[in-house]
Amino acid sequence: MDDFQKATKRISVSSGESVRILRELQELSQNELARLANIPQSTISAIENDRVNLGIERAKSLARALKCHPAILVFPGWDVESENAA
Repeated sequence: MDDFQKATKRISVSSGESVRILRELQELSQNELARLANIPQSTISAIENDRVNLGIERAKSLARALKCHPAILVFPGWDVESENAA
């Protein structure tokens, strides 16, 4: 456990903002993401606008559709690199 480095927060981004950013980077519409993740478009909109909680199961579905790890969506803005790393 000597190699453990405490995670540091780099930026302040909500889970919903993280979903929107990844969706837009992949040039997907909310409708396209809804189809890929099997989640209603209205729910995608509510998630992106932080009106509903992302939740673990939705995070898994969205992560598969966005080709990323669910932690990217659940814990946005965190970095495990040490500030003192060379």
